[in-house]
Amino acid sequence: MYERFYNLRERPFSLTPDPDYLYPSRVHKEALSYLRYGIEGHAGFVVITGEIGCGKTTLLQTVLRGLDRQTSVSRLVNTNLDARELIEAVMLDFGLDPGQGRSKPHLLHDLARFLVDQRMAGRLALLVIDEAQNLTQSALEEVRMLSNLETEKSKLIQIVLVGQPNLRDLLARPELEQLRQRVTVSYHLQALDAGETAAYVNHRLRRAAMGAPLEFPRDVTDLIHLHSQGVPRKINAIADSILLFGYGEERHAIDVELTQDVLEELEATGVLGGHLSSPATPAIGTPTAAALQAIEDQHLLIAVRETKIAEREKRIEEKERVLQEGYRRLRSQPVAPPAAAQAVATQAPSRTVVPVYAPARPQATAPAPVPAARRFTVHTVPPENLWMRLRRQFMDAVRPVVEE
Repeated sequence: MYERFYNLRERPFSLTPDPDYLYPSRVHKEALSYLRYGIEGHAGFVVITGEIGCGKTTLLQTVLRGLDRQTSVSRLVNTNLDARELIEAVMLDFGLDPGQGRSKPHLLHDLARFLVDQRMAGRLALLVIDEAQNLTQSALEEVRMLSNLETEKSKLIQIVLVGQPNLRDLLARPELEQLRQRVTVSYHLQALDAGETAAYVNHRLRRAAMGAPLEFPRDVTDLIHLHSQGVPRKINAIADSILLFGYGEERHAIDVELTQDVLEELEATGVLGGHLSSPATPAIGTPTAAALQAIEDQHLLIAVRETKIAEREKRIEEKERVLQEGYRRLRSQPVAPPAAAQAVATQAPSRTVVPVYAPARPQATAPAPVPAARRFTVHTVPPENLWMRLRRQFMDAVRPVVEE
């Protein structure tokens, strides 16, 4: 939408998790280190938590992208499952067929045999459960039982739990003491500070730029940090709206005035919750129906304007094409001399007209050519012809008098 206006390859602040745009902040680098250590070191359960929109999924996709081909991965993103459905979902994601109506012991037997085969082939089996805070207590207990599948020296399956902060509260329950004791790596993602917010925004702009990158000044990123509390998803929402509004007003430079207008609009429509939250308890606002409708209307207006611009550019290109074609045809045709010059060029040399009744004279031989410096033209009338012409004029004048 605004990519061509700001010379961007794509939207830099899309809400879709993209590992290519991961900003290596201090907390994200630490979380990556913990994840890699837990997976590569077969360290039991790995738990990663963080606020909504703090970049957990992007972080997880970055880790999974870096795994070698000797790792079989089962990743669950829909966690509203009971214990049996959880086992079936794990098998399906590993490429196994759980079948229809089979008992739970048969399912566990087939899954265990698959894990043993993977270990014998030198492969690592990794189970990643995203949004793990939605798992029921029985499902979490089933996950713990899967971790009991092991050889004499190591586990047959490595398990990573990723979720929101209430996952920690869930694991803290007395009923899940056995599971909690098996967690060897745990990390909580913190929000970005003001400096990291500025670096995060301009990092994504540089990644998406096709030429000289657009840059948000520090006073603009400080405003973004104030209203987003350093949560990457909210930073993306604000920055994307700033570019959208700037494109609608044809403003190439991003300043505080434009940012203030955008923040007021987002707060009025409820995208930012309508008020500033405390830094100690960041509140992540969920867009309301009115907010989504306002954003949709804004996008619609921009789309209409962009369509009109595209039609105008198409007409201009068509006119330029016609002009270039006409110019090419003119260049390919020979240039004809002007009509007046052509007439003069084809006109016979001037000479004195001799009366028809003058006696014919013998044809003389052509004289020798005269040098150009001495060449000139003399128009003469032989004396006998002059006499005959005067005589004829006299007779014509007196004849009427004689006849009367």
